[in-house]
Amino acid sequence: MTFDLLDTGAGDRTVLVLHGGAGPRGVASIVEYFAPRARVLAPTHPGWSGTPRPDWCTGVDDLALAYLELLEDEDLTDVTVVASSFGGWVAAELAVRDRGRRLGKLVLLDAIGPEVDGVPVRMPQPPAGAPQLPPGAPGPNPADLEALRTYAGPGLADPKLLRRLARVRIPALLIWGEDDTVVPPAFGKAYAAAFADARFEVVPGAGHMPALQAPDATFDLIDVFLE
Repeated sequence: MTFDLLDTGAGDRTVLVLHGGAGPRGVASIVEYFAPRARVLAPTHPGWSGTPRPDWCTGVDDLALAYLELLEDEDLTDVTVVASSFGGWVAAELAVRDRGRRLGKLVLLDAIGPEVDGVPVRMPQPPAGAPQLPPGAPGPNPADLEALRTYAGPGLADPKLLRRLARVRIPALLIWGEDDTVVPPAFGKAYAAAFADARFEVVPGAGHMPALQAPDATFDLIDVFLE
């Protein structure tokens, strides 16, 4: 599968950055943070930002396999994955399927993906009939949200994922905004507990996008984890 890929930065470490429903702009600060000291790969999921989505590409597993193939084609190992929201779901599926041991560490920021009893995902919705937003406009883009629904399905969750995460042996850091209304910290705590080796951290004063809303605290946690 072909997809738009930002390949920037340089260094011994490779960081794969996976965006959420807000698209590439939602992880731009993450790309900028790592680029001075690492090679950063930041794909745009097909269907976001006006990019084409193949008719057969309809599941999170399709994206996960495509990005694993990218790492294999580049012969990359010990890759750090930093992923936000829906991108965190893709990252979790990457880790479950990483039989080639391409990944080294996993950082999930307010990720969706598993089904957690009593804690539903509450995605932000644009007003009914709202036009597609221009690039850089605040708020979710209706076209991007439609792409998300195509991949995530009506339940916005995989009921089997939580059980599968026990297969993941690489260290994981799950960072959560204290005031997240999409997936509250209780969701993140259950998510982290499903991994074999995970740390769970809450960022005060942040919502669903802590790297944008509380960057200093968020990147401090990431740096400590990676070092």
